[in-house]
Amino acid sequence: MKQKDIALIVIIAFISAVVSFVVSGRIFVTPANRQQQVEVVDVIRSDFTPPSSKYFNSSSIDPTQLVTIGNNNNQNPFSAQSQ
Repeated sequence: MKQKDIALIVIIAFISAVVSFVVSGRIFVTPANRQQQVEVVDVIRSDFTPPSSKYFNSSSIDPTQLVTIGNNNNQNPFSAQSQ
């Protein structure tokens, strides 16, 4: 290829890229498609209302405590040995 051919290919590629960019902007991205509705978020405030004392009090059940049912001394309950 001669140097003139390479320059011509580069110029044609550049012009076609510009034309395709402009045409795609007109066809695919219309001004009506640029508008989008979004939800409005409430303002975050620093005040906090305490939870109900019906559920959160000193005599309520603590779900993080270990619960033991029965007297089982088996340290490996899922072993293949029969009991």
